[in-house]
Order: sequence, then C-alpha cells, then structure tokens
Amino acid sequence: MTTPSRAPEAPEPPEAPEPDTKDWTWVLARPCPDCGYDAASVDRGRLGALVREDAAGWGQVLAGPGATERPDPATWSPTEYACHVRDVHRVFAERVASMLAEESPIFDNWDQDATAAADRYDLQRPEAVLPQLLEAAEQVAAAYDAVPDDAWERRGLRSNGSAFTVDTLARYHLHDLVHHQWDVRLGRR
Repeated sequence: MTTPSRAPEAPEPPEAPEPDTKDWTWVLARPCPDCGYDAASVDRGRLGALVREDAAGWGQVLAGPGATERPDPATWSPTEYACHVRDVHRVFAERVASMLAEESPIFDNWDQDATAAADRYDLQRPEAVLPQLLEAAEQVAAAYDAVPDDAWERRGLRSNGSAFTVDTLARYHLHDLVHHQWDVRLGRR
C-alpha cells in the first residue's frame, strides 16, 4: 500500500521589508538625492520611451546571479523589486485610463506591501516575471504615448488627497522606476 504524496508546502514568507510610508511626491519638485532622478528635466514626449527603456534594463538584472536572493532579510531581492515594478506599471496604467475617462477620479488605495505578501513576490521566478513586467510596461508606455495634447493637465487624486495631473503622475511613476533600478544596481546591493 502506498501513501498518497503530499504537495510540497510553500516555505514561510520571509521577513517583510520596513513599510515605505514616505510621501514621495516631493520628487516632482526637486531631484532625488539617491537615484538622481529629476522630474523637471524629463521631456514629456519621451515618457513612453523612457518606461520601455527602463523595462528593458530589467532583463539584465533578472538574468544576473543572485536575482532571487535578498541582500539582507529586510530588503527585497531583484526579482521581488521586478514584481513590484510590474505591479506599479499595472496600477499606473489603470490610473491614467481613469484620469482620461473621468473628471478628477479618486484612485483606490494600493498597498504595495500587502500585494507583495499576498502574491508571494519571494516565490516568483525571474524568467516568469520579466515577460509580465515587459507587457505591463508596454501597456502603460502606450497609454502615455496616446495622451492627447489637451489631456496632460487632467487631474486625479490619490486616496490620501495628493493631486496629480496626467503629466505629474507620469513623472512620479518614472521616478519609481528609475529609483528601483538604482536600488537593485547600485543603492542597496
């Protein structure tokens, strides 16, 4: 008599990084001292191209040694950062679409830490994450490319009351991308 085999159980989730509770909207007014991003210097006509360029850079990051290893228990691995960037693209694509379709929409709150835990970023594989990230980046880049000239000043509100235009939302989004490339390449590794 054979005993039924049990599916392997997923390992316990790793320690969650310290929640990021900072209000990063200041990057719209001054350069980031860490990654060097300067929102004011970005050519709006290149926003889509810059999103695509950033996404392409993740291929090298995710193919590198240690892509699934955390540098310390409380810092995401490069793959976990890539999962976050993929999901950031998805959230911003939804927000841009709502800003173009509605008058001053209020964005649903997105808890990035809850998403990382619920979706088990720590168990995702680089080779699966990369095509998802590239697809999500293309979707939001195409959305930026398609914004009509007279729609860049359309407004939307974050759940905490922070007001954005399509233009400032795109610049804020781009900082998130640039900063996380800095995180995995230079800053925290």
